Amino acid sequence: MARYPLSLTTTAAGAAASGQPGGPPRRDARPFLNCDALPGVQLPGQLIGIGENFWPGTAGGTAPDRRSRDRIPLVFGKFPGSLAAAGQDIVLDPDLSGTVVAEGELAVVIGRTLKDAANPDEALSAVAGVTVANDVSARDLQAADIQSTRGKSLDSFCPLGPDLVTLDELPDVQNLRIITRINDVAVQDAPTADMVFSVVELVVFCSRFMTLYPGDVILTGTPFAADESGLELRPGDTVSVEIPGVGVLTNPVTSRPARRPR
Repeated sequence: MARYPLSLTTTAAGAAASGQPGGPPRRDARPFLNCDALPGVQLPGQLIGIGENFWPGTAGGTAPDRRSRDRIPLVFGKFPGSLAAAGQDIVLDPDLSGTVVAEGELAVVIGRTLKDAANPDEALSAVAGVTVANDVSARDLQAADIQSTRGKSLDSFCPLGPDLVTLDELPDVQNLRIITRINDVAVQDAPTADMVFSVVELVVFCSRFMTLYPGDVILTGTPFAADESGLELRPGDTVSVEIPGVGVLTNPVTSRPARRPR
């Protein structure tokens, strides 16, 4: 059993320029997370998102048609530059988006190369552990693009951490709770048992169409919300995602000044 802190670092070039290896990231240095469980590997590698992966449960409303065991998981990408560590600001950009929401999620971290997993045991053996994620999303950009990548890939839109927890420390990853709080008010609270596709099913599925490498991260989906108004983030907010047994990921929300029209 093990719990490994995820420590912030930067690219070698950025660290050398700042003279502070492992210090806060510079604007000209991409941030990474290091973990003792993955020596020599920097997180995140490929960031793989899964959409619409929770049944409505007791939240009410009608589930979209995609929420069906007859469909395959809905996959999207987040660019690795969207990483933010625990405690770092989620920075809103009023020139790009006016509606940004929090999405608390369980994140799976890959620990060894995996392609075409033959069975669940092989898939789980490639998992280094799990951590907490916030799949911050600009809803108006998603609507404008009719897909998710840009709206989910703005700088600071993928907080991860604060620890990586190995699977042997968790009796059952499908028996956890995801609780998201904004300014100490719970806005999401659902069990991972409500996932349409389980953690192991998602790892197997992803390994079938792509090679998974150490440091890759799969965000397994956020609890269903019939009304997302309570998830919206505003400057001055503090958002925390808690998964008991895994950790609490807390980030303040700030905003960059609006830029003058060119």
